[in-house]
Amino acid sequence: MSLGRREFLAAALGGAAASASGQQRLPGDGIRLGFDSYSVRAFRWKDIQLLDYAAGLKLDAIQFSSMDDYHSLDPAHLRKVKEHAERVGIAIDGGTGCICPISKSFSAKDGPATEVLIRGIKTARAVGASSMRCFMGSKDDRRSGRPIEEFMDSTIKTLRSAKTQAQDLGVRIALENHAGDMRASEVKTIITEAGTDFVGACLDTGNPMWVMEDPQVTLETLGPYVVTTHVRDSVIFEVPRGAAAQWVALGDGCSIDFPRFLALYQELCPKAVMQLEIITGRPPETLPYYEAAFWKFFPKMPAAEFARFAALAKNGHAFMGSMVIEDSPGEKPPEFRTALKEQQRFDLERSFEYAKKILGVGVRWKNS
Repeated sequence: MSLGRREFLAAALGGAAASASGQQRLPGDGIRLGFDSYSVRAFRWKDIQLLDYAAGLKLDAIQFSSMDDYHSLDPAHLRKVKEHAERVGIAIDGGTGCICPISKSFSAKDGPATEVLIRGIKTARAVGASSMRCFMGSKDDRRSGRPIEEFMDSTIKTLRSAKTQAQDLGVRIALENHAGDMRASEVKTIITEAGTDFVGACLDTGNPMWVMEDPQVTLETLGPYVVTTHVRDSVIFEVPRGAAAQWVALGDGCSIDFPRFLALYQELCPKAVMQLEIITGRPPETLPYYEAAFWKFFPKMPAAEFARFAALAKNGHAFMGSMVIEDSPGEKPPEFRTALKEQQRFDLERSFEYAKKILGVGVRWKNS
C-alpha cells in the first residue's frame, strides 16, 4: 500500500538524516535537479543571470526553454555563456518554441519551421547543451476542427528536415507534451516516426491534465525516450461538469504519487535532469468530460487511461492555500505585479526545498 502524502512527508523527513549517513536512500537520490527558465519569467533575467541564480541555489542544471533567454545569439556571446556555465558548474538544456508550421502557436516572423528548429539546435550546441526542447502546439490545435494527425504529420516533417544538423552537432531534439496538444501516445508516435536516433521527449508532468491523462501514464509511455523534463505538481478534483485541475508548487498537489513516480523515473530515464517548471498564479480549469461535445477532441482516448485519470479526480482535492491569480481580468496595479513576480520565485524555491529535502533529488547540494 502506498503512503499518503502526510505519512510520506513524515517518513521522508525521518529518513533524510538516515540517507545522509548512508542508511537509507530517498526516491530521487542520484537524479540531477534544475529548473526551466519560464518558472521565473517575470524577472526577465537572461542567460548569465539565470546561471548565477541556479548556481546560488546549488542546483545541477537549467533549461533555457526559449531563445528569448539569451542576451544575444551572437556566437561570441554564446561562447561566453558556455564558459560561464562551466565555471559555475551548471549544465544547460537548450530550447525553442513551436516547430509545427500549421499550429496556431507558430510564429511566422521567426522564419520557416525548419529554420526555427535548426537555429535552436545550433544555439543549444553553442552553449554546450546536448538536448534542445521544442513543442508542436497547444490545445487550440486539438480543438481547431482539424484532425490532430495533421499537426503531428507536419511536426514529423519538420523534425526530419533537421535530422542531419541534429546528428552532426550531437544535439537530441526533445519534443514536449505541451499545453494540451497531445497525449503521451501521440508524442511517442511522432518520436518513433521521426526517428528515435535524434528525437526524444521533454516530459511535462503538468500538461497531461489537459488531455485527461494521469502523469504516471505519461511517464510509462514516454520514459524510455525522455532526455529532459518539466516537472511540476497539480491538484485535480471532481466538479459537476467533470473535473478541474490547477498547477501548484511541488508538494501542494495530489496528481503525482512521487515515490512511485520517481521509482519508475529511476528505472526508465535516470540520466534526465529533473527540471522543475513551476507555474502558479493560474485559476483551476474545468475538463467537462460529462458533456458529450468535449469528447470530439478525444476520439481515440483509451477507456483504461481515462479511468486512471478519473480516479485521480475522484480521490483528489482542490488547492486550499493562498495564491495570487495572474490570469484575472482588468488592469493590475504595480503592487499586484510585484506580488506575482515574487510568488514565482517563492513557489519555485520552496519547490526546490521539497525536491531536495523530501524527495532527495539533486546532487550538488548534497556535496556542498
